[in-house]
Amino acid sequence: MPTDDLPETFHVTTDDQLRAVSNLTRHRIMAVLRFEPATITQIAERVGLAKGSSSYHVRLLERAGLVKVVRTRKVRGVTERYYAMAARSIVLPDPGEGGPDVLMRHAVADLEAAPAESERHVRMAHLRLTDEQFAELGARLQALADEYRELSDPALPDASLVFALFHPASRVQAEGDAK
Repeated sequence: MPTDDLPETFHVTTDDQLRAVSNLTRHRIMAVLRFEPATITQIAERVGLAKGSSSYHVRLLERAGLVKVVRTRKVRGVTERYYAMAARSIVLPDPGEGGPDVLMRHAVADLEAAPAESERHVRMAHLRLTDEQFAELGARLQALADEYRELSDPALPDASLVFALFHPASRVQAEGDAK
C-alpha cells in the first residue's frame, strides 16, 4: 500500500499517546511500519517478539491513534490485518526543562542494540554559533533528513538517523544542579 495518502504529521498530545510512544518495543514496531504495512506475524518476526506480545503492543498503538489497519484479507478463514503508521512522522511534545527526551532515549537504546560489527557513523561536536548559524544548521539538518527519507526504499535494510542540535545547560547551571 503506498503511503502517499497519509497525513504528513501526527502530533502526540494526550497522555495515552505519550505512553504508547514512550515504550521501546512500540517504538521499534513503529519503525517496522514506517515504510510499509505489515501483519502481526510480520511485525513479530522483524522485532523479535512473540505474536501475542506484538499483538498487544500494536493494539495499544492503534488505540492511541498512532497506527491503523489499512488492509485486511482472509487467510484460511482468519482475517489478517495489515497495519501502517497513521502519519508519515510523529511529533512529540517538548519534554520541558529537565524532562526525559523519549526520542533520544529510544535512539540511544537502538544504537546500543545495533550489531557491534555493523557500520556506524556517530559523532558529537561542540560548536559555538550565532543564532543565525544555529538556525541555518538546524534547517540544513532537517532538509538533509527529509531528502534521504524521500529516497528510502522499503526493500533496503533499515538505517536510523538521529540528530540533536541544542544549547546545553551552562557549566555554572549544571554545577549548581549537581549540588
